[in-house]
Amino acid sequence: MKRLLFVAVVLIIAVLAASCGKKAVKRVSEDSKIATETFAAVDAIKNAYLKKDLSEIENNSTKDGFREISSLMKSFDSAELEFNPVLIEIEEGTVNYNVSWTGTWTKDGKKTQERGMAVFVLKGMPLKVDAVLRANPFKYPE
Repeated sequence: MKRLLFVAVVLIIAVLAASCGKKAVKRVSEDSKIATETFAAVDAIKNAYLKKDLSEIENNSTKDGFREISSLMKSFDSAELEFNPVLIEIEEGTVNYNVSWTGTWTKDGKKTQERGMAVFVLKGMPLKVDAVLRANPFKYPE
């Protein structure tokens, strides 16, 4: 009886050890890839805006998107801008990325603080910002 119990325990341990040795296959959905690309594109534009790097903004936006962002940009000495993702909607070739944002701009020693909700519309392959709807964070300080 002890020998049968011992063999059963050894078999269970062997089966568990064999099943734990395999690596799980990670599968990333298409929507997850699109969301990751969206985060990267918008974050690149935000960082370029803070550095006042128009060429980087142009690289991550469509012609219309670049025209919109660059035409609204105001002069500032320094800025801090934080985006908090709210929602991503993916529909046939268009991604709407809703963010809540807070920003602080300094110009000639005067600080301006604003916050709002913006919708970044991205299109194309690779995804590029085509428009910024609602409270555009790139138009401050006013």
